[in-house]
Amino acid sequence: MFTLDGGEGEGGGQILRTALACSLLTGEPLHIRRIRAGRAKPGLLRQHLTATLAAAEVGEAQVEGAHLGSTELRFTPRTLRGGERRFAVGTAGSAGLVLQTVLPALLKAPEASSLVLEGGTHNSAAPPFEALNDVFVPAMARLGGQVSLRLSRHGFFPAGGGRFSAEITPSALHPTRWLRRGALLKTECVVLSAKVPPEVGMRALEVAGRALDIAAEDRHLVPCPASPGPGLVLMLRLTSESGVEVITAFGEKGVRVEMIMGQLVREAQDFLRHDAPVGEHLADQLLLPLVMAGGGEIRVTTVSSHTRTNAEVLTRLLGASFRFVEEPEGVRVVVEAKGR
Repeated sequence: MFTLDGGEGEGGGQILRTALACSLLTGEPLHIRRIRAGRAKPGLLRQHLTATLAAAEVGEAQVEGAHLGSTELRFTPRTLRGGERRFAVGTAGSAGLVLQTVLPALLKAPEASSLVLEGGTHNSAAPPFEALNDVFVPAMARLGGQVSLRLSRHGFFPAGGGRFSAEITPSALHPTRWLRRGALLKTECVVLSAKVPPEVGMRALEVAGRALDIAAEDRHLVPCPASPGPGLVLMLRLTSESGVEVITAFGEKGVRVEMIMGQLVREAQDFLRHDAPVGEHLADQLLLPLVMAGGGEIRVTTVSSHTRTNAEVLTRLLGASFRFVEEPEGVRVVVEAKGR
C-alpha cells in the first residue's frame, strides 16, 4: 500500500494528484492523510474531489473519504477502463488538472478514451488550456503519447463553466533527451477577453508589441462571448526551434493592465535568457511521464518547490530517482525509473 503525508514538502494538491495517478498505474492501494495541509484551506476542494472521483471511475476503485473538506483518503483501484466519460468540477476549479490526474492511467488503458471536462479552463492556479494544448500535448508527443484536445467554451475564474474535450489513445512512452531550445522563431501576444471592454486588451497588446517588437499581425485580441463570466487572460506565445512556451498572466481588479503585461514581458525575457526548452510548469508536468517512459533528460529554466515535491512523491511511490544539475543554460533534470 502507498502511504503518504499530504502536508509534506510543498503540501498542495499535486501530491494527491500524483499519488492517485501512481495508484492507478500500479494497482497499489493508497492511503493519504493531511491532504493539502500546506494550504490556507486544507482538505479536498471541488477540483480535488472531482479528480479523485474521476480516478475512481477510471480505475473502478473503492474510495473512503471522498467528500469536500476531507483531509484523509483511502483509494483502492481494481481495473483500468477507458471509454467515453464526462467529468465536471462544478466550479472554476481547474478541469485541466483533473485531466492530468487520469491521463497517465488512460495512456495504459486497454482501450481509447474520449473525455469531456467541465469547469475552469483559465485560472491563475493551474495551466490554462493553451498551455496544455500548445505546450504539454506536444511534449507528450515527444515521449510517444497520443493526446488531442479541443476547447469548446472558455471558463474563467471565478465563474467557471468552461468545457473542453480530450481524445487519448493508449501509448507506449519512450525515453527522451530534450536539452536545447534553439533559436526563437516567433513571438505572439494573445489576449482572451470576456465581458471586458476591448480597449483594455488593446492596451495590453500595445505594451507587449513595443517591449518585444511583436508585429501587428502577431497580436491577437480574442473575444470569448460564450464564457459564463468575465475574464481577461494575457498570453505570450514563444515559438522556438524545439517547441512552444506559453507564458500567462491574469487581469486583476484595480491593477492596470499595462503593469500586468509588463511583468509578463519580464517573465518571457527571463525564459529567453536560457537555452532550456522546458519552462517551470511543464517541468512539473513531465516528471511522471518521464518515469513511465523509463527515464530521460530535460533541461528546465528553473525548478520550483512544486516540482521537487512531485519528484519526492514519485521517488517514494515508484522507486524513481531524480538528479537536478545546475548548469549555465538552466537545470538539467535526469530521470531514472527503477520500478517497484
